[in-house]
Amino acid sequence: MNTKQRLKQLVEARNGLIVPGAFNALSARVVADLGFQALYVTGAGVTNMWFGMPDQGFMGLHEIAEHTARIRDAVDVPLIVDADTGFGNALNVVHTVRTLERAGADCIQLEDQVAPKRCGHFAGKEVISTEEAVGKIKAAADARRDAGFLIMARTDAAATHGFEAAVERAQKFAEAGADILFVEAVTRAEEVRALPRRLDKPQLMNMVIGGKTPIFNAGQLGELGYGIVLYANAALQGAVAGMQKALTVLRDEKEVQESSGLVTPFAERQRLVGKPAWDALEKRYG
Repeated sequence: MNTKQRLKQLVEARNGLIVPGAFNALSARVVADLGFQALYVTGAGVTNMWFGMPDQGFMGLHEIAEHTARIRDAVDVPLIVDADTGFGNALNVVHTVRTLERAGADCIQLEDQVAPKRCGHFAGKEVISTEEAVGKIKAAADARRDAGFLIMARTDAAATHGFEAAVERAQKFAEAGADILFVEAVTRAEEVRALPRRLDKPQLMNMVIGGKTPIFNAGQLGELGYGIVLYANAALQGAVAGMQKALTVLRDEKEVQESSGLVTPFAERQRLVGKPAWDALEKRYG
């Protein structure tokens, strides 16, 4: 079973599969090493960590494709890739699908915001017309070279047009060929509970730590019927907190010891980046 088939099987089980976000190859290795069965190549995470900028449409296709390719080389778990708005119109979406499929994605997420997009939990979002958004989903479905490549359609319309309009859009995206649906930034617990009853396709629920959607336990979301529970930037937020703690100690105490518990041990860092395997290759070919 290849990674696309594995992802499809996991999503269709609708058991609340936890999918953490990764923002580079090392974070992807940590995710896979901890036993998570899939990961999300996060556009917000790439923008924050690569540029030091907010998630407001600064990332382009080149950056997310490069990160996807590097992550694909580092891990063998299924990859869901954040493709933002597809980086343009329906024609651009065709190019985006083919580029990210070639880079190693197993699924891409496309959203219906007006470009330049912004984080789904920021104020000031706008969405394109339903007709234009449907055309982009159709273009994505037609562009894939591997029929197993999955299309996830996200709508941000709940914030601008209301919950019912978002559900209606998501249904139209399903009819246009989307394999997975993602209604972003719902704000009430009853809306979280309602979505699996309202839409037939497998769905993703986004748990943004500090965001607008109430946090549910992944077990609860699995019982409700969600296929994916996304924690797109838990690793990023944890990494930033860890850096701040370790560097505060270094600033104030002028040293950081391995025994402090603030840093990953040297040997563990080498294990995660595969040094033993590279040492073995050096012996073999040297």
